Amino acid sequence: MLNIGQHNTLTILRETKVGLFLGNGNEVDDVLLPNKYVPKVFEIGEEITVFVYLDHEERPVATTLVPYIFLNEFALLRVNYINQIGAFMDWGMEKDILVPFKEQARPMEKGKRYLVYLYMDEKTNRLVASSKTNQFLDNENITVEKGEEVDLIISHITEIGINVIINQKHKGLVYKDEVYDDSIRTGDKMKGYIKLVRPDGKIDVSLNKQGFENIEPNSEIIMNELRASRGFLRLNDNSNPEDIKTVLKMSKKTFKKAIGLLYKEKLIEIKDDGIYLVK
Repeated sequence: MLNIGQHNTLTILRETKVGLFLGNGNEVDDVLLPNKYVPKVFEIGEEITVFVYLDHEERPVATTLVPYIFLNEFALLRVNYINQIGAFMDWGMEKDILVPFKEQARPMEKGKRYLVYLYMDEKTNRLVASSKTNQFLDNENITVEKGEEVDLIISHITEIGINVIINQKHKGLVYKDEVYDDSIRTGDKMKGYIKLVRPDGKIDVSLNKQGFENIEPNSEIIMNELRASRGFLRLNDNSNPEDIKTVLKMSKKTFKKAIGLLYKEKLIEIKDDGIYLVK
């Protein structure tokens, strides 16, 4: 059986004028790899990994192109055009992906990017996308635990903090006072750490490792900044938290722990006007 919307490893069955026919032992599931995607060197009977989706006539077709989004995943895509049935987004394939009007969290506009989820519409048996992402997230069956490193996609930013999608499965929140990077935007992908899984299913997330493990990398950040600044930073225990955030992208609490470690290791000196690199 072909996996629509995903990579498939298939066997090259035969060569024709229009391309290669691929299969997995079931003649019903033979699929065409058009000539423009046929590798220069191939042999009948060898395996090839391709992405399978539906063409303009809703027939399965294979390609060696890599899509921007796979089935049952989230990604930030751009709207190419809008017609009477919905918005069509660029997902790296020849045929754009449809976001029906009923699946738009807010009316989409041409040229703008939106975070969407790719799924198979059971009624039409077609791949479609939705920007109503919460319906595809499950916080009842939690698969992560405190301290675990996870993959994050930035969903949206509010006054409370940054809403994130965890491992393409759960929704979580990074609180505003723990974010020190103003460049974070919707659709960004990054690593994060589970801070707390609450009894009601809500998940608190941090962009930094918790506890002692977080001190060493932040100490390295300070050392790198000192080296780049000729061995001196006009920051110390009494510095304004906003100044620390601007220069080092970290909280004052984290900064104090980090310089404390560096001081114990005799790598820096802490003076009234700032910290100095020990030469």
